[in-house]
Amino acid sequence: MSAPVLMYTTAVCPYCIRAKQLLAARGVGEIEEVRIDLDPARRDEMMQRTGRRTVPQIYIGTTHVGGCDDLIALDRAGGLLPLLAGEA
Repeated sequence: MSAPVLMYTTAVCPYCIRAKQLLAARGVGEIEEVRIDLDPARRDEMMQRTGRRTVPQIYIGTTHVGGCDDLIALDRAGGLLPLLAGEA
């Protein structure tokens, strides 16, 4: 797996935990985690970049995947592994 993964998260977020578990199961060893509950400026950055207020917000490479449900849907559709491999 070569594409970098960036995830905007908060400390107590079951969807963030689920997304991290799925990514780990698909071979992702490192996630750049941005804790927006600790840094309000990063929350503003997330909202500007994604147009969304909820976490997680996940980027694989330069692709905004969306939240946990979006990540699960992408995986079920067979698109997650190619994206992680930098093929999409």
